[in-house]
Amino acid sequence: MQNEFKWWQSAVFYQIYPRSFADGNGDGIGDFKGMIGKLDYLKNLGIDAVWLSPHYPSPNVDCGYDISDYIGVAPEYGTLNEFKQFLEGLHKRNIKLVLDLVMNHTSNQHPWFIESKSSLDNPKREWYIWKKGMNGNPPNDWYSTFGGSAWEFDPQTDEYYYHFFFKEQPDLNWRNPAVKQAIFDSARFWLELGVDGFRLDAVGTLFEDERYLDHGVKESQYELYHKENSNPSEEEREHFSKTWEEMFRYQHDLPEVHQVMRELRRVVDEYPDRVLIGETDEIAFYGKNNDELHLNFNFPLMRTKRITAKHVFANQTERLTKLPEGAWPCNTLGNHDNSRMYSAFGDGVHNDDQARLNLLMLLTLKGTPFLYNGEEIGMSDYICADPSTFQDSSAKFAYWMSTTIFKMGEQEAAKRAAEYGRDRCRTPMQWSAATNAGFSPEGVTTWLPVNPDYKNKVNFAEQFDDKMSLWHYYKALLTFRKSSPALQTGNFDWMDLQLADFIAFERRQGEDIFAVFLNFSDKSTEVKMDQRWQIRFTTRRDKVEFRGKTVKFAPFTGAIVQELA
Repeated sequence: MQNEFKWWQSAVFYQIYPRSFADGNGDGIGDFKGMIGKLDYLKNLGIDAVWLSPHYPSPNVDCGYDISDYIGVAPEYGTLNEFKQFLEGLHKRNIKLVLDLVMNHTSNQHPWFIESKSSLDNPKREWYIWKKGMNGNPPNDWYSTFGGSAWEFDPQTDEYYYHFFFKEQPDLNWRNPAVKQAIFDSARFWLELGVDGFRLDAVGTLFEDERYLDHGVKESQYELYHKENSNPSEEEREHFSKTWEEMFRYQHDLPEVHQVMRELRRVVDEYPDRVLIGETDEIAFYGKNNDELHLNFNFPLMRTKRITAKHVFANQTERLTKLPEGAWPCNTLGNHDNSRMYSAFGDGVHNDDQARLNLLMLLTLKGTPFLYNGEEIGMSDYICADPSTFQDSSAKFAYWMSTTIFKMGEQEAAKRAAEYGRDRCRTPMQWSAATNAGFSPEGVTTWLPVNPDYKNKVNFAEQFDDKMSLWHYYKALLTFRKSSPALQTGNFDWMDLQLADFIAFERRQGEDIFAVFLNFSDKSTEVKMDQRWQIRFTTRRDKVEFRGKTVKFAPFTGAIVQELA
């Protein structure tokens, strides 16, 4: 029965990037006042849960993922009271709220780190990872994943501290019980307020190999960056992938992390009906006998240049086969760190049809789907090659590296940095065709430039008035999914149609039985349709045609059909 499942198994999650969702006070930055004003929008769209990207106080070196206070609210977003209003407003509309929890590191402006670096004998010295250098060099040859050495020298104490990410994000020492207690207490603070769980950022990086051995890779990080951006062959790409793996092998996914996950799970289980979601695709984080995370992202589904039937079939077959008994899948095609769905998987000709087809696939596969704000109106990446507008430190680093290390011209370097950075997928939500896309008032400079395509009907207001728009399609499909126990939590079985770039599968729960047909081909495809099936939902009503005992699917279209009693 449907009620045997947890809410997070049947829910559709919607990620809100707070800085870019809704500007309520007209300062060019999204905030809680703006989000409170959009509560009915969320309810009307039909999502079941919100994942809120970091809302904590932060210097914003990494757009909020460098936290300076785990139990506060960033002043530019509002107050704790406004957070509570937002949470209460969601709950009144039967929408859950999951927060980002960044456990690996803090900001270098966090009071804990300021104390830690103040002296060698400070009580919080061991809250972070400090090491002596060797002959004037860092403790070893480890790199930061964002570029450069993973060690930053502190002249005041004559030691280096470790950072897997930017130097402004020093890693916490998870071998220190006091660190664990402090983070767990921070989690309890939000759970006591009533939040419904956490999405755990960079969960695999909590521990490092305490032998601190050199990785010994001869190629430098800069050499790999340069080679990767020089049109490498497939064979070279495989070499690069293995080299990166070797370069970082001592810095992530160590066995110790699973003990922390089990302990955090026990903390969360102190509160009824909460969920833990990991920013990882490592199945090991489900634990043994369901004792670690509830959900881990199926990132391999989105790691492709094009969504094809072959890719989806291979991904789902492998993923569902590997999941331990009782583990629940979790699928997504976009988030704040990756190109938007519309840009990532569109071919430039059929983007709208492909966006509809990909959503149909995402919302009907077995598992919990995650959407990213703005996808519902077809927002796309905005490559703004103006370094003065860069907010993402990754883009700033890429621009520096391109001009300084690779000696590119400024124009080429700026374009390369804009494409590499993540500002492109974090631009303000496009609410209307008014100035600033209705995100901020006229005359206000938004924190990131607004994508100019808001003037071309890529905005909510105009799509709301057009019943054939992508927004109405999202709403209709979300509504349809919610009406079907089979599509939410039913069994999943492939249907063997033996058609090129076309897949079909069945979802079944009791007497609720649906089949999903997805044509990923750029050619029309005909499918024999048994009389016991009735078409209930299509990506395009005018592009799925009945022809006697067959149905003709136009390129990049799909349908949900129901078995009749």
